[in-house]
Amino acid sequence: MGWERSHIPFPSPPPPRKAPPVPPAHTRRRLSHHAAAVLVGLALAAGGLTATAFPAHSADATTAALAQSADSPVRVNQLGYLPDGPKQATVVSSASGPLAWQLRNGSGAVAASGSTTVHGADQASGQSTHLVDFGAFAGTGTGFTLTVGGQVSHPFDISASLYDALRADSMSFFYQQRSGIAIDAALAGSAYARPAGHLGVAPNKGDTSVPCQAGVCDYRLDVRGGWYDAGDQGKYVVNGGISVWEMVNSFERAKRSGGDAAVGDSTLRVPERGNGIPDVLDEARWELDFLLRMQVPAGKPMAGMAFHKVHDDQWTALPTRPELDDAQRELHKPSTAATLNLAATAAQCARVYAPYDAGFAARCLDAARRAWTAAKANPNVFAPATDNTGGGAYEDADVSDEFYWAAAELLATTGESQYRDAVTSSPHHTKPVDAFWWGGTATLGRITLATVPGVALPSDDIARLRSLLTSAADSHLSTMSGQGYAVPLATTGYVWGSNSAVTNNAMVLAVAYELTGQQRYRFGALESLDYLLGRNALDLSYQAISFGVILRDAG
Repeated sequence: MGWERSHIPFPSPPPPRKAPPVPPAHTRRRLSHHAAAVLVGLALAAGGLTATAFPAHSADATTAALAQSADSPVRVNQLGYLPDGPKQATVVSSASGPLAWQLRNGSGAVAASGSTTVHGADQASGQSTHLVDFGAFAGTGTGFTLTVGGQVSHPFDISASLYDALRADSMSFFYQQRSGIAIDAALAGSAYARPAGHLGVAPNKGDTSVPCQAGVCDYRLDVRGGWYDAGDQGKYVVNGGISVWEMVNSFERAKRSGGDAAVGDSTLRVPERGNGIPDVLDEARWELDFLLRMQVPAGKPMAGMAFHKVHDDQWTALPTRPELDDAQRELHKPSTAATLNLAATAAQCARVYAPYDAGFAARCLDAARRAWTAAKANPNVFAPATDNTGGGAYEDADVSDEFYWAAAELLATTGESQYRDAVTSSPHHTKPVDAFWWGGTATLGRITLATVPGVALPSDDIARLRSLLTSAADSHLSTMSGQGYAVPLATTGYVWGSNSAVTNNAMVLAVAYELTGQQRYRFGALESLDYLLGRNALDLSYQAISFGVILRDAG
């Protein structure tokens, strides 16, 4: 995100308030960083949602749903559909002609009917498919099913508040990944409560005074906090950076459109709820504080750079609870990529947090400026692919995209010419929009420049960036239209962690909707959620219990 705040006094934050009661937690939720962050954004951006509902599925309902979990050839979004959104389903069938379908309500009565459209071979899955479009039905309710050729889908709801619970639970993932704080049963559920990890309490050696790898530095840093990346309990600046950006960017865009109340104060299960600050920003700050701690202190070699990562000196034995990890933690050599992630997210922080915490916003802007200066002085310090003992290497030998992203965020925040020159001279400024991930971040900068009001760029530049984003969204829609499951992903795109690519591409569709108001982009984003929640070749909801009948966690 980008914002110009450098010459404007920061307002004082509102006084703290007593925290209201905590809404109930679900029994199970695990999502990847990227999928979780962007699901929040999709729920905000797709429209037609409110912030009033919290997870309401009972344990009995979940048990009953699981008992019905046999595969069905009628593939639906197992959570459901919005009344004013697309309502598409896929039927696995080799029939050469259309098949009759019936939409039945929770009482079994026929609510709508029609005939399938024969799609034929779906290249990605290898299945023969038909398509069902029941979008003309605008009723609401629970327990709907689709029947096609005697085969019945899993039950689903049609509701305007359909995604409210998913939004809250997606955010809860980050709280459960927190390092350096006890996870409260009242917030996460008793099955996931645990003591704080890596605070130096035996047997932990802790993250409060971490040495560098041999030959990297001769001092220790307090790098507590942040989110664990995975079961190895490492913390990586480049993976945390994109996750923070997606979360905070979703809030910033929602605030401009009036939808920020959905993740405002006291809407999510975070311990800071009730402090007068939007809960989504409270959660993002847990990681931002860690990113700031990873910056090389003034007066030290490579001052202003960011250490690439911190994790155990050997691979953590799995499964090991964070508070029981007795291995030595180590800081790994600073990298240009990590430093630019810090510059970008800290500049974004300076914009978005200014109305809520002036002091923190000022700290972020100072860190962003120092990181940018350090990266310019050390433009080719790359994390080596061989640094993979005890944690992932997260190597990246092309940081031109990170330079563009960081410059875009700093420009949007400060309006200063040095950052404008870095943006306009970058080859990424005029290139077509490409997929984004932790190792490819140019499109994050493009989204910021195209959506933040008042960015100090010529109007032609902003118009071109917006056109590039909508062209990318058109490409995703074209890809979806040729498939049996309408996924914004090429047939060859199903790599490890591909659901993150699906959600990131869906975010581009949501941004295009915000820029143009054209419903086709909104529909595309919503159909991407259909894929994640059960309308797919495996008949699986890739998210969590109570968000689909057949379940599988996937990144």
